[in-house]
Amino acid sequence: MNRRNYVFTSESVSEGHPDKVCDRISDAVLDAFLAEDPEARVACETFATTERVVIGGEVRGPGSVMKRVEEIARDCVRDIGYEQKGFHWANMAVDTYLHAQSAHIAQGVDASGNKDEGAGDQGIMFGYATSETDALMPAPILYAHAILQRLAEARKSGAEPTLRPDAKSQLSVRYEDGKPVGVTSIVLSTQHAFESQTSEDIRAIVEPYIREELPDGWITDETEWWVNPTGTFVIGGPDGDAGLTGRKIIVDTYGGAAPHGGGAFSGKDPTKVDRSAAYAARYLAKNVVAAGMAERCLIQLSYAIGVSKPLSIYVDTFGSGEVSEPEIERAINTAMDLSPRGIREQLQMNRPIYQRTAAYGHFGRAPDTDGGFSWERTDLVEALKSAV
Repeated sequence: MNRRNYVFTSESVSEGHPDKVCDRISDAVLDAFLAEDPEARVACETFATTERVVIGGEVRGPGSVMKRVEEIARDCVRDIGYEQKGFHWANMAVDTYLHAQSAHIAQGVDASGNKDEGAGDQGIMFGYATSETDALMPAPILYAHAILQRLAEARKSGAEPTLRPDAKSQLSVRYEDGKPVGVTSIVLSTQHAFESQTSEDIRAIVEPYIREELPDGWITDETEWWVNPTGTFVIGGPDGDAGLTGRKIIVDTYGGAAPHGGGAFSGKDPTKVDRSAAYAARYLAKNVVAAGMAERCLIQLSYAIGVSKPLSIYVDTFGSGEVSEPEIERAINTAMDLSPRGIREQLQMNRPIYQRTAAYGHFGRAPDTDGGFSWERTDLVEALKSAV
């Protein structure tokens, strides 16, 4: 039996966190390739440390983009806001080691003759949705993201000039009868400008924004606050801690409320099912919940490199289903082509829409008019209902 009363915790990290700086650069490189060639292949990894960014990986696309990789990296770091001693967009060294995609990988992915386009790798991917929030996302990760995004807006607008880009949040959310009803503890660590600023000073800055983002009544006299609990946090970003693409996969997805297949998203073009099939699984799970078939839905897909169709489709509704799991599995297979090509075409993924996903979560965001976050649409509801 599923627990109905409990406390669950999720964390988020800001766009200035060292790992997120790397995710941003990797996705910006991907977008640059897709903007010039929608069929480009990209697997871009980034490493960042004190005054240095290293970019490597495999690509197949226009050589003109290769000439702009350093500029792309500097533009990302400048937009995030790093102009500090130890990590400055204008002063950092940028080393680029991108090379051609392996021909042995390409032969499995490329369509040829009677062979459809295959998956870019083997693996398992998960998608999840829950009715506990309007975004059909788990509350702890949704609000942990919202807090950091709001603080970034305040920092960039000049409203809070002493905040700096590196930050982390963590929320412990109390559930009653399976629904989120309050916050038992709030953890917020943010980089700041001056060593003279105390934890109390930082709390006075961030608390109004935190209260603004959380639902009314969730913060009570019993809520524990931990703001910059170690004290001074002036040295931040890649100067304080090295960053690497793909190290925040739980932050990127469901905050630990659902399984993760293990493959990171950022820097990968949509032929890589680590990314595209995980997005498709979220799309399907969200539409299942939006269709009223279940209050919670977890979907697993599995693939083999070079094979176009998924090897398996698994659904779990945690006892909340109005429709049985086997029926939902059959409906999913009917309503959507889950080959790599089918996913890309259904969600229009061969576009430069990925840099915006690099911080504050790949899921739970509103679909953009240019096709960004297309996997957050609920336009498959009727097809799923018809397929049941």
